[in-house]
Amino acid sequence: MASRAKRITTSLPPCGNDSPRRRGPHLTFVVLAALSAISAHAANDAPSRSPGYQIVAHDDSAITYRIADDLAARLAPLFEDARAGQARRRPTFTVTIGPAALRKAVARRCDCVIVAAYTSSQVFHEIVGGLPAAQARAITAVYAEPAPADQLRLADLLYRRPVRAAAIVGPGSAFLKPELAADRVVVVDADGARMGEVLERIAQTDVLLALPDRAIYNPDSFRSILLATYRHKQGVIGFSSDMVRAGALATTYSEIEDIDAQVTEVAAAYVDGGALAPPRFPRYFRTAINDGVARSLDIAVGDDARRFASRPAQPAARRTP
Repeated sequence: MASRAKRITTSLPPCGNDSPRRRGPHLTFVVLAALSAISAHAANDAPSRSPGYQIVAHDDSAITYRIADDLAARLAPLFEDARAGQARRRPTFTVTIGPAALRKAVARRCDCVIVAAYTSSQVFHEIVGGLPAAQARAITAVYAEPAPADQLRLADLLYRRPVRAAAIVGPGSAFLKPELAADRVVVVDADGARMGEVLERIAQTDVLLALPDRAIYNPDSFRSILLATYRHKQGVIGFSSDMVRAGALATTYSEIEDIDAQVTEVAAAYVDGGALAPPRFPRYFRTAINDGVARSLDIAVGDDARRFASRPAQPAARRTP
């Protein structure tokens, strides 16, 4: 398994009825440690010889291994350099891949700080919001979905002017209201109202800014939302590239390397001074545009919109063990 992170299986008590979709054999709790010499220490040495970090996942799928391999290549040099220093004596820096891994890590109550990756802001708040304050302070996140500010900037570039946007929030996404500029975004609470009535209330805006709230955007509702906004000549700025393929106008989105680069920056700050950054949206992203939808809305997509992106610096080349 030279090209994959070494796996360490740890038994944990049950943690609710969490049954995410998996493409590989189920592992109750998987710690994907660093490669080569670092992974050998993690596998064979006593806990005091820990490399100072761990990568936690809940499945054995190919995409999880791709994420873990990339993270390990980025984190290993940071913690290898710091193993004999102060960072080694701090709580273990733990990265969780996806919401199920975050739930398991939280239930374990380890002596660690946790960075949740590949988890939406809504799910992160559901999991962390009810924790004791001391435990919650040791948990942060790089959210899976785009920053509303970046989505609004993309809309401006598409329409070549400042747009008037609308956002629909429910109980699961109301915490995002401060992220929305009050003078530019009409924020409507769903409040159990019929979606058709809600969409009529925002019919005069240019775009609908979709937020990751399962009660509002799900496979059953998204088609109806698209049809209604199309009748109103509104574009939908989605929160994933899948939504764009399904009929949204555009989105910013982050690849694995974008998220992992930001997680590594959080790790570097922790190594340097023990500080844990607050939960944040992805700072690195690229853009997806549905050209067919743009033509239907009479939007001539310019190069500025197509090139809208923020890319991390290239990581150092992976060392051969």
